[in-house]
Amino acid sequence: MFGRLLNILNDPAPALDPLASDERELALAALLVRLARSDGDYDDEEKVRIDRVLAARNGLSTREATELRHHAEEVESGAPDTVRFTRALKDKVAYEDRTGVIEALWDVALADGVRESHEESLIRLASKLLGVNDVDSALARQRVEARRN
Repeated sequence: MFGRLLNILNDPAPALDPLASDERELALAALLVRLARSDGDYDDEEKVRIDRVLAARNGLSTREATELRHHAEEVESGAPDTVRFTRALKDKVAYEDRTGVIEALWDVALADGVRESHEESLIRLASKLLGVNDVDSALARQRVEARRN
């Protein structure tokens, strides 16, 4: 799975084979790691939030979610750009799940309780690349904010 996803992410014209469920979640996890690393301060609070998001989405134990995040950190380090992650997801994931991806991104971005411009910019880019409209992206953010209050 790990090697197949790296090949997909590094292929300039990947095949349109559907991603297996575990590959989709690894691509999502890598996108979450990229977001958390975007400010140059990838801290424990963000790692814990990523683990919680992955565990909740996939019914994983804390240990399994942490292992998935560790794989995602390797994938994220090796991928040249954000477009690769979104391209690996967009045509292979239903729209409703893509809005779930945006919600997961907001969950990590707001882990510290602060809306930072570079994180918002990356989420806007991911939304656009995933084909998620502005209204659904805003609703995803509002759902995350409501859970945090």
